[in-house]
Amino acid sequence: MTMTRIYLTGRVTVETGGGIVEASSFPGRQGRLAFVRLVASPRRVERVALAETLWPDGLPEAWEGALSAIISKLRRTMALADLDDCLESADGCYEFRWRDGVWVDLRVAINAIDRAEGSLRRGETRAAWGDATVASAIFRRRFLPGESGPWVDPMRRRLLDYEVRTHDALARVWLQLGDHAAAVQAARAAVDLAPFRETAYARLMEAHLAAGNRAEAITTYAEVRALLSETMGIEPTQTIQELYEQAIQ
Repeated sequence: MTMTRIYLTGRVTVETGGGIVEASSFPGRQGRLAFVRLVASPRRVERVALAETLWPDGLPEAWEGALSAIISKLRRTMALADLDDCLESADGCYEFRWRDGVWVDLRVAINAIDRAEGSLRRGETRAAWGDATVASAIFRRRFLPGESGPWVDPMRRRLLDYEVRTHDALARVWLQLGDHAAAVQAARAAVDLAPFRETAYARLMEAHLAAGNRAEAITTYAEVRALLSETMGIEPTQTIQELYEQAIQ
């Protein structure tokens, strides 16, 4: 069976056995946005919710007719990728129905990081490395650059959280495999993406200590302590305090 690959991150693209359907083939910005919303959603999307995604500043007076026109054009684009049978409408909703042979980058990445974390809990380091590497390659691609709105912004934050989890999983993998420099790099990436996430600093300190870099662990402690003190007036967690004690011994 020929695999159809849908990329929702980076440049929205559909790859099929017959060629590539690129972003420019979609019916404008709104058609592309509607496609991403429908494919990324695990359940049916109400017409009004989809319209609010396309017109985040307020629905036009004739939004229902405008939405129908966009969906009609989108169906023609999806037909180029042999996906027109996947888009269904009923009861005031639209739904992208999954079928065999359809691969979607976000679904693959989310499943991969879930598997990676499960493998780490079971001590299956090599399996975790494979899945975390796949997730990392996908999550590092930007999601709908230039777009914003009541669906796009929370979705982007959700994907950022997945990306942070991916870097943390890779840091844990490299620590278990003894590649401390790679562990530091992955843990630092998590800190840079989520500067208020204390668990990320703890992982970075752990990686520095494993590499024998006590001074770097102390510097990381000072970094998170200053951030928390200046912004929230609190001290780091007990885990970070304990790692600091290890660093100064």
